[in-house]
Amino acid sequence: MAYWLMKSEPDELSITDLKKLGEARWDGVRNYQARNFLRAMAVGDEFFFYHSSCPEPGIAGIGKIVEAAYPDPTALEPDSHYFDAKANPEKNPWTAINVAHVETFPKVLGLGYLKQQSALDEMPLVQKGSRLSVMPVTAEQWAVVKALR
Repeated sequence: MAYWLMKSEPDELSITDLKKLGEARWDGVRNYQARNFLRAMAVGDEFFFYHSSCPEPGIAGIGKIVEAAYPDPTALEPDSHYFDAKANPEKNPWTAINVAHVETFPKVLGLGYLKQQSALDEMPLVQKGSRLSVMPVTAEQWAVVKALR
């Protein structure tokens, strides 16, 4: 099993929303490196659910992959914020996956707090200039963050 971190704006999909829904489609990723990480995910992999672009950014809980990568349908929907005029049903460069709720943390582990943890110095999330919405997490980093909750 691999571990990941995936960012979502809470007004689009929050850990609370995912808990209520049980499962949801993770779509709208429009960065090729992040898209490639989505394609590398396998059913059963777990991820830290990170709330971004909000008053309290940070890790809010854990989710898991329940359906492997498939073409992102939002790229083909003209009314979608994620529409890509260059995409078509035969050649859609974007990827979506289906995820499920595993755990909501008692409190959000804020980015500032995570940056204070020396054991996480190599985690892409805490490194300057890291803006990817999907990134791998090592088993060691996974254990450190889980112990903080």
